[in-house]
Amino acid sequence: MPGKRLQKELERLQSDPIPGVSLASAEPAAWTMAMAGAAGTLYDGEAMLLKFDFDDKYPFEAPACVFLDPVPVHPHVYSNGHICLSILDTEWSPSLTVAQVCLSILSMLSSCTTRERPPDDAAYVRKVGHRSPKNTRWDFHDDSV
Repeated sequence: MPGKRLQKELERLQSDPIPGVSLASAEPAAWTMAMAGAAGTLYDGEAMLLKFDFDDKYPFEAPACVFLDPVPVHPHVYSNGHICLSILDTEWSPSLTVAQVCLSILSMLSSCTTRERPPDDAAYVRKVGHRSPKNTRWDFHDDSV
């Protein structure tokens, strides 16, 4: 199932690209998306890479999605690349696509007014390291950034 779905998403990304987002690489179970920070934001022109790992439960479960180095400094992005975003966890829907996740992350970055790490960044990274963010039980309490 994920193979056909991902192939359709790949074709759509190629035929209808998202401004500031492009496919850097695509393997059957892992994609890397290149993103540029939106003009007029704290991340204006910055180059970022997002890695998506898909398992056999996709699209019924969210892919694992992390920023690769250099990881942007943001209140919802941990220094290990993990992203605290509800659509990657409890608010996931099989109707969501990689493109929509990228747009949501760009929106999250664009609305930010201060560059800082989450308050618990050091403890979180020490505890989970670079394991999958899907093993984290997130607490979504701040949607102001």
